[in-house]
Amino acid sequence: MLEIDVIGNALPPGRVEEAVAYAAASAGIEEGHVAIEFVNAERIAELNETWRGKVGPTDVLSFPVDEDDEDPLGERELGDVFICPEYTSDLVEAVVHGVLHLTGMDHEEDEGEMLAVQAEIMGWLR
Repeated sequence: MLEIDVIGNALPPGRVEEAVAYAAASAGIEEGHVAIEFVNAERIAELNETWRGKVGPTDVLSFPVDEDDEDPLGERELGDVFICPEYTSDLVEAVVHGVLHLTGMDHEEDEGEMLAVQAEIMGWLR
């Protein structure tokens, strides 16, 4: 079972949980912990500069923890997703996008697979 912490109220928790479940399931992940936090522009800009060396706010940042750890100690910790509603046109899509990154997908390095999976999931969630 997925344990999902939703911090902030930009979306109803049930909608966030649904998006997380679809994105995780697309990678065969059914168990673990994920935190989704909605933050302001200042906080996401701080995270963006600290962890990516990029100045300014962005829409979504993902921080995987266990990644491909096949034998984590205790519950699998997928990681954290930070979303800035001020810089995001579709909050549900940002949740899906962030969680897909936690599953190991990376649209900056693949041949379009991640964005194709994201589009398919969004079709189910509409």
